[in-house]
Amino acid sequence: MMGTLATVLAGRKIPTFGDRFRADAEGDIEDVNGVMRITRIRVRYTLKAPPGKGSEAMEAMRIYLTQCPAAMSVRECIALEDSLDVSELPE
Repeated sequence: MMGTLATVLAGRKIPTFGDRFRADAEGDIEDVNGVMRITRIRVRYTLKAPPGKGSEAMEAMRIYLTQCPAAMSVRECIALEDSLDVSELPE
């Protein structure tokens, strides 16, 4: 998921190298009818965007899951929650 979002951001000329982009993920494992299953994944992205690119980053966040093979593979059986904290770098 992080790679797909980075690709969408790159298409908008928003770099994600070094300390500019990170993801913190956690999930829930539950007993579902006697079977331990991953039921929820939460991902919080943090991005340091170039000046004036914050709204473009949020737009990328809104659409990236539709292009993500991993998300598309599991979205019917695992609840996905994601968020993006964007701060714009000074000029």
